[in-house]
Amino acid sequence: MSTEIPSLPLNGIGAAGTAGRYENRPVAFLTQHGKERVVEPVLASGLECHVELVRGFDTDQLGTFTREIPRAGTQLEAARAKAREGMRLAGCSLGLASEGSFGPDPMIGFFPWNLEMLVWIDDDLELEVVGVAGSRNTNFTHLSSAGWEEVTKFAELIGFPEHQLIVRPVDEDDPRVRKGLADWDSLRQAFESAQEQSETGRVFVETDMRAHANPKRMSVIGEAAEDLVKKLRSACPQCHLPGFARVEAVPGRRCEACGCATDAPLAWVFGCLKCPYRENHRLEDVPKYVSPAECPRCNP
Repeated sequence: MSTEIPSLPLNGIGAAGTAGRYENRPVAFLTQHGKERVVEPVLASGLECHVELVRGFDTDQLGTFTREIPRAGTQLEAARAKAREGMRLAGCSLGLASEGSFGPDPMIGFFPWNLEMLVWIDDDLELEVVGVAGSRNTNFTHLSSAGWEEVTKFAELIGFPEHQLIVRPVDEDDPRVRKGLADWDSLRQAFESAQEQSETGRVFVETDMRAHANPKRMSVIGEAAEDLVKKLRSACPQCHLPGFARVEAVPGRRCEACGCATDAPLAWVFGCLKCPYRENHRLEDVPKYVSPAECPRCNP
């Protein structure tokens, strides 16, 4: 592909042409961890829809951050299953669900990374749109310790008690778990109890990453909601359906040292979720060349 990619106008991107489609319509949102607090205001403002909180299904059955129940399938598949269950329970043709994951920073690798997905399903249009947000601003971490003083320093570092903690005897796989610890007395009691049960005297302490227990994660869910609204308000220039957004990158920016093409993007391809319409949008606000650290030849 030629590296001469024209800078095209962002036709429909960010436009409010599709917003009225969802005005005053109910959207089923299945959650038991308070995510509606950050999602509902964003959708109400951006789409003027009514987010209906759905109860009656234990979403932990689809997987838990505390590992008692492993998540079946991918992050997207888990979110989709929640949305479908909420739609079934509420009898809605519109559904919404969130799923998060934690791992190493995809660019650097040394830091923890929080990735949130918010899935919107529109059965009337046979359409699925996914809002995404990723952040290094997470306190996803743990400590193995036999000392209360070390645990208190760890707790202060991660923002306890606003951010809750989980305690287990021995290690991360111990099934004897205390969740949702949100005050110092409860944490001390859980630590001492776990230490009594621990064959090694060590206790495993980790951040509680459930949304209602972790404001940092809740903030990223709110960012995913904003991304979702942006996509739903973006109309395809050809068929006018919502969800016209970035679908892939065009690589090819060159290394400033050796001049070779790299995987760094020259442009983004925006596309429709239903029809084959595509647009290339050259990146204008990035350096022409990339660092040798991003070059597969200079830094194999």
